Amino acid sequence: MGNHPIESLMKTAMESIQQIVDVNTIVGDPVETHDGSVIIPISRVSCGFAAGGSEFAPADDNKENVNTGGQAPALPFGGGAGAGVSVQPVGFLVVGNGNIRLLPVDGNVVVDRLIDAVPDVLDRVTGMFQKKKRPSDDIIIARD
Repeated sequence: MGNHPIESLMKTAMESIQQIVDVNTIVGDPVETHDGSVIIPISRVSCGFAAGGSEFAPADDNKENVNTGGQAPALPFGGGAGAGVSVQPVGFLVVGNGNIRLLPVDGNVVVDRLIDAVPDVLDRVTGMFQKKKRPSDDIIIARD
């Protein structure tokens, strides 16, 4: 099968999608703030693609006038292709002060903040237990 018209439709649509959606669409360009932190936008990209077509038989009165030279006549073709792209922001990756955090755009922000706070809470609780331990607790007094 040679170069069918549907192939060019699909190729054109796919090239257009490729121009729209690239890595920079998903992970955006980093932005540096005045305090040295770097903010990187993160997005979710969804795309869909469809193509279709049909060949139509010529009318009965035109069949006898076609000289094909032993090959099947080329049938008229009708078709189309389409694509859709959806870009939704997910959050921002913030890198700075020795931490990496994902700040979500939507969703349950309270739960996300609690999960982010767990390491800090554990460090504080551990620090409280270490402060309560006094050096005098380690001294053993021997009595005669």
